Amino acid sequence: MKVAILNGSVYGVSEDVAQNAAKLLKTAGFDVMHNPRASLEQFLEFAPDALLAVTSTTGLGELPDNLQGLYASLRDQLPGAWRGLPGGVIGLGDSCYGDTFCSGGEQMHELFEELGVREVLPMLRLDASETINPDRDSEPWIADFIHALK
Repeated sequence: MKVAILNGSVYGVSEDVAQNAAKLLKTAGFDVMHNPRASLEQFLEFAPDALLAVTSTTGLGELPDNLQGLYASLRDQLPGAWRGLPGGVIGLGDSCYGDTFCSGGEQMHELFEELGVREVLPMLRLDASETINPDRDSEPWIADFIHALK
């Protein structure tokens, strides 16, 4: 099974979580595409069987710059090939920001709904105010995600 990881990161923490997820998915036997700067065309060419979004949230509650172009392309084109694919979202944020906590992840969750992606687990929300090691803290959720894909 081919899993594409869509990744947005401001300071690199989300990218670390995505890289760890890619490693765990590969160890479980999945073919994984993780390129935080990939275009929609590259993702469509990969032809994933499942999707994982891992994104942080900017201080203004938006998606990181490196994910905004892909997000806009997906919203504009709504690739039908992704309808019905299993997927999941890991959102990183800081609860100190109140209403915008993990809103980058929420935006990806809403996009997955628009695309018809079937989320196999509720979104994981990692709080920078509570999480010292987001890589490690995300691993139980990723293990459940892997189990849900098999």
